[in-house]
Parts: sequence; C-alpha cells; structure tokens
Amino acid sequence: MITPKFTFRLFLAGFTCFLFFSLPAFSQGKLQGKIQDQNSKQALSFASVAVYSPSDSLVGGGITEENGSFSIDLPFGKFYALVEFMGFESFKSELFELSRSGSQVDLGTIFLQSSAEDLEEVLVQGEKTLMELSLDKRIFNVGKDLANAGGTATDILMNLPSVAVDPEGNVRLRGSSNVRILIDGKPSGLVSFKGSSGLRQLPANLVERVEVITNPSARYEAEGMAGVINIILKKDNKQGFNGSFEVIAGTPLNLGFSANLNYRKNRINWFINYGFARRYQPYVSEQYQEVYEDGNTLILNQANSGELRGWNNNIRGGLDYFFSEQSVLTLSYLWRRTDGRRITDIRYDDYLNSLDNFLGYSLRRQDEKEKEPNSEIAVNYKRSFAEKGHELTATFTYLNYWENSDQLFTEFRFDENGQAIPEEDLVQTSLNDEFENQYLLQVDYTKPIGTEGKFETGIRTSFREMENDFIVSQENESGELVPLPGLDNIFLYNENILAAYGILGNKTGNWSYQAGLRAEHTDVETILAETNERNPRKYTNLFPSAHLTYNISEENAFQLSYSRRVRRPVYNDLSPYVTFSDQRNFFSGNPDLDPEFTDAFELGHIKYFEKGTLFSTAYFRNTVDKIERIRTVNEEGFANTLPYNLTGEQSFGLEFSADYRPVNWWKLDLNLNFFHADIDGSNIQADFQAKTTSFLARQTSRFTLEGGWDLQLRTNYDARQKTAQGVRKGIFFMDLSASKQILEERGRLILTVNDILNSRRNRFITEGVNFYTEGDSQFIRRQINLTFSFRVKQ
Repeated sequence: MITPKFTFRLFLAGFTCFLFFSLPAFSQGKLQGKIQDQNSKQALSFASVAVYSPSDSLVGGGITEENGSFSIDLPFGKFYALVEFMGFESFKSELFELSRSGSQVDLGTIFLQSSAEDLEEVLVQGEKTLMELSLDKRIFNVGKDLANAGGTATDILMNLPSVAVDPEGNVRLRGSSNVRILIDGKPSGLVSFKGSSGLRQLPANLVERVEVITNPSARYEAEGMAGVINIILKKDNKQGFNGSFEVIAGTPLNLGFSANLNYRKNRINWFINYGFARRYQPYVSEQYQEVYEDGNTLILNQANSGELRGWNNNIRGGLDYFFSEQSVLTLSYLWRRTDGRRITDIRYDDYLNSLDNFLGYSLRRQDEKEKEPNSEIAVNYKRSFAEKGHELTATFTYLNYWENSDQLFTEFRFDENGQAIPEEDLVQTSLNDEFENQYLLQVDYTKPIGTEGKFETGIRTSFREMENDFIVSQENESGELVPLPGLDNIFLYNENILAAYGILGNKTGNWSYQAGLRAEHTDVETILAETNERNPRKYTNLFPSAHLTYNISEENAFQLSYSRRVRRPVYNDLSPYVTFSDQRNFFSGNPDLDPEFTDAFELGHIKYFEKGTLFSTAYFRNTVDKIERIRTVNEEGFANTLPYNLTGEQSFGLEFSADYRPVNWWKLDLNLNFFHADIDGSNIQADFQAKTTSFLARQTSRFTLEGGWDLQLRTNYDARQKTAQGVRKGIFFMDLSASKQILEERGRLILTVNDILNSRRNRFITEGVNFYTEGDSQFIRRQINLTFSFRVKQ
C-alpha cells in the first residue's frame, strides 16, 4: 500500500525537480504599456497580456499591476500583443519588433471598451453574497455571508438556497440526499467514509465559493441524482504578497486559526492555506419504541447524552507556474488530520404493555478514540489558445485516506428495583481500520465553432481501492474477548470507472442550445476476505443531457434542461460492518444493492428588476431502484437499519430564489422550495408507499449601518416530510450575526449566534408491521462565535 509518507516524499522530489527546470530563461527585450477602461479611465489591474509571433505561436505574457501597467521580457523578433479582461472587448496590437537597436517597445495606454456579458452567466453582486448565476448553475462566493464566520463547510451549505443540512450533518438538495459533493471539482477523502457529515472537518474560512449544479451537463460525472455541489478552496494569483488571517473563539468550545497566503513573482504563484480547530460538541437524543409480539407490547424509553472532543489540522500548499498567462501548471499537496474522543452514555428503560409496568433498565457507555489522517496530491495543467474559449485542461489526483476507530463498550443491567444483575453485564470492543487509495485522471478540451458555437469533449478514468478491517469482540465468562460471529472480517471495495463525453452547443438569435452525451463503464467488486465472498458488478450506461435557452431580453430568459443521473452504491452502502455504539439500534450496509437511475427535467426562468432578481424553476425527477434505508425490529426490540432498493420515486417541485433591496441599507433574500414525492417501496413491503408534499423556506435580512456595522438575521424552516416508513418532522431555527470593520477596513470583528432558540432538532417517526419508533435528537446545539479576520494587501 502506498503510504502518506511515501506520497509526500514523491511529491517533494517532483516539486524540487519542477522548480529546477522551470526557472525562467534570460530574455533580451522588453514590452511595456498600460491598460485603462475606455469609459471611466480607471486602471485595469490583472488584465491578461499575451504576446504571439506572426504565425500565432504564443511567446510570452503577463498580467497588469494594480495601476494597470505591465512589463514583459521577450526575445528579439516580431510579435503582436493580445490584451483581454473579463467584461471588456479584447485588443490586438499591430506587429512590433524587438532588436539590439530597439530592445524596448512601449505600447502606451491601451483603452478597453466594455462589452455586454452573455446572459447565461450574469454576475449579480450583493452585500451578502457575490453570486454568479446561470439557469443551471449558481456560484456562491461565500466569504461575505456573516453567518459562516467561525463555522465549517457544513454551515456554509446550510446557508445556501436549495440546500438543507439536517442536525446529523447530512446534506439534501431540493429534498433529496442523493447529491454528489466535490472539493475543487474532485472527490475528497472527507466524504468517502463519513458521507457529507465529514464536511464538519473543513473550516469555513478555507472555502472561497460553492457551486450548486442542479441539472448538470454531460461534462460532469453522472453521479448524484439531485445534482452536484462543488466546494472551491481559497487561492489567489495576484502579483506580490496577498493573504488573510482569521482567529475564532466560541462556546461550546470552538477555537480556531486559519491563514490563506499567496505570493506571486512573475511566472510563479505560491499559495498555502492552513486551518486549525479545537472543538467540543455535546449532543443528546431520545427514543420511544413499541414492539408488538405475541399479544404483548415491549416498550423502550431510551436517553442518550454524549460529547465529542477533538481537533483537526488542514494544510494545503503548492504553486502555479505560468509558462504564460495562457499556459499554467498547478501542483498542490493537501494534508489533513483529525483526532477525536467520543463518549456516549445511554440509558435503556424497559416496560411491558404500559409505562406502569417497569421491567428494569440498562446503562451503556461508548468510549471511542478516533484518528483520521488523509492526504491528496493534485497536478493540473491548463492551456488557453489564441481563440477565446479554446482550452485544454488535464488533471491528475491521488487521494490517500486512513481512519482508525478503537471503541470500548460497557453495559450494566438492573432490575425493576434498581438491583444489579451482574450475569447480564456486557464488555465489548470494536476495532475498525479503514483505508482508501484513489487515482483520478481527467482531460477536457473545448473548441469554439463559428461565432457562437462550442464543442467540448473529454475523458476521465478513476480507480478506487477501499478496505475495512473490522472485528467486534465480547468478553466471555472467563474474561476473554471473543469475536462475535460474522463480525470479524476484511471488507474490500474496488471500483474502476471509465468515462468519455461530448457536448455540442450553439446560438441562433435569441435561442441557445446544448446537447451532450456521456458514456460511463463501471466495474465494481466487493470482497469479504476472511470468508472469500465476492460480489462483482459491471455495467455500461449512457447519460444524455440537453439545455435549451430562450433570451426574451437582457433581463428575461427561460431555459429547459434534461439530464440522466446515477447513484452507485458506494462503500458505506455496501459494507456489512455493523456499528455497536448503540446495543439496541444497529446500522450497516447491504452488499446486494443495485445502482439507482434518475431522469431529471427542469424549466427555469430568470428575471432582473431594478431593485432585485427573481430566479424560478419547475423540476421533475423519475427514479428507479431508489436506494433508501429501511428499519426492521426483531421480537426482542433490537433494530437493524440498512439500505435497500425500492421500486422507485417520482418527484416534482417549484423553487423560487429572490433578492430585493427596499432601501440602500436593507437587503432581503428569500428561497422557497416546494416539492412533492411519490415513493414506492412495495417490493420490500406492501405498505412501504408514501406521498409527501413538503417545502424548505429560508429568509435573510442584512442591514448596512453607519460606522462600518453590518447586521444579519436569517430564519430557516424545513417542513415535515413523509418517508417510506414514517415521517421526518419539521425543523425551525434562526441565526443572528453582527460585524464591525476596524483597522482601516482591513480587519473585521464578527459575532455570530447560530440557532438562537436552540431549536434545531431532528425529530422522526418510523413504523413497521410490528413496531412504532419515535425519536428526537440534537447533535448541534446553539453556537456563539467571535471571529477576528485581517486582510494583508500587497
């Protein structure tokens, strides 16, 4: 197995060799000039200046300084310059010559004329969030959302339109938990084993923006029925030294520090992000259960209380090497480590037929020590050609993840009079080591066609090796730990996916269209090593996508889109490892799961007003072989929850996102998502069918006051929703934030109170043929944070 230490040494060796061979060559001439806005006469900093030979070969380039000036070293010869800046028409100079007699050329001041942006990607600037909005993708630059200060990536997602995060950290997009989560466009170890709840380990201050893609085109991997959420980490490439620092203190204990630094000198841009957090997270839960057996009713009242104490470190560093502004190689290395101690105390009170007939109680304690180191290496190359939009990108990523969990369980039984029953006491241990190696190679190519058209194609291959070495033991009468039957094994998960896609798009008058097709071949095998049980799966699927846009005017447009999606059963869905933290409630995977497939349709509309924006969408999804976790309870009251393939689900909904500024100092944002789902699980049990109508509502008000003060109030309501087996009850909570600019506007103090009313609780009812279960849990309580941030300017 490739170890993190080996990969780090390999990375450093390649890093050193790259630096040695990438030192810029000696140039003999110099091109200089200055770029300004034609209308405002303001300097345009960070405009791109590329220099080409008469045969259109790229020779060199650079970007302008803050005052709009540029200076580029070049060899002797004849060239022309191409100046580009987002939102402006490009400028192409006449041919000029550098020679011994004229080694410097000054192009003087070049004025760029602003151009109208394509409606498919309109930049909507707001006080709260900088949002780039197209009809199928929304990009949220989350740094200005006060509620994110001092939090994690989970808190960021919780504050985005269309996205809901339950108290356990599970992410849903438009009511569906089947969403693909990426970091910097790639899979991450944070969400490999723990799912979306692993995002609690990523500090919010390391995140630059989040892309929410509800109906992805064929360029994206087909995984994720509800769509894709892509979290982009911070990195800058401005000339000189730039950076920011942040210090956090909160209660319950939340101490943190982060730094985001970069230094660019000519062709090389160095960047590093570091984050440290120390947290204490208390949690509570309750459960009431009735089990009907032989005319009797077994009643359980269960109360859990616990705490998780831990710390985590995140560090990511690397460099961009600019062969030119059109040719960039990026190398990066990321390392994370999380260490935690979890202690949970559980009390089980047992009754027969009524709460007046007490049978006794049990006390159980879970003591878990957990450590999770993981690392990622990424190499990315991007080549932009002379024609705007003509690009080639190639990416290689290696991911290594390891998690060790060492758990001790003790349980003591007492009769109805409170007398101990020593012969029913339990001592159990659970040792669990999980490993992952993942390799990803992706190449994408985009070529403009004519004046408005575009062709895109690419290939992607990924290899994933995952291992779960687990053993659950119980102490016998002689004090020896003996493995429990069926719970001593090594589960192996091997996944190979090969994909290729093509997309063709064009524009005619007010109509824009894009059609794509993606092919994916999946080869998955699961193995139980000790018992040599193998379960291979191979399948090839086509995933078409189509987008049709009609621009009524610059402020009004419609888009109709379609895509086919898949949810492949992954490690957590398939692993038979059973969690023993709760002796009455067990959770595991199901090695016999099949993938689920979804056809998704959307009709979107965007309208811009003088004081606001309205974005609305109607959507429909048809899913077959839907994966959902089903709970069963035996005659002794012990529950097992594992995933099954249901017949399917049909869902449709309406979503509205709007922002409005009644006055200059007050900005309103509103997100409403109404949806209906028809769930069919009759293949599992005849009455596993449900029709549910629900909604998600979020409203944010931000007030900009004098003296550098900002206030922000957000209310959230996730309405009651039926499931195949019961009901998830509604959740309401409120967040309040205040900030003050200090130190000549370079610094900011932010006070946040998340969940002011301490009301963010997960409440549910689950029913089966022989049981009724009602639960109430709170894994994240009211959090108060004070954050100080400081920006370093060049």
